[in-house]
Amino acid sequence: MRIELIEPDHNPSTWRESLNEKGEGIHHIAFGIKGMKEKIELLKDNKMLLIQKGEFTGGRYAYIDTFDELKVLVELLENDN
Repeated sequence: MRIELIEPDHNPSTWRESLNEKGEGIHHIAFGIKGMKEKIELLKDNKMLLIQKGEFTGGRYAYIDTFDELKVLVELLENDN
């Protein structure tokens, strides 16, 4: 298990938006996955939409709006191996 603490600055971001709208608390739970495109489509088919995605050295991430269903956002993490 890994816990990541994030303190947003004044710049626009999903973290700043969450803090402004919901206050302090858990922003998301991350899951390591394989098959990013397929997982995003599967969640979309179940009305859980992509909020933000990006790439980093060695992989990619996506934030999915699962708040109505799970009361927390989900982050998908896929690492290149």
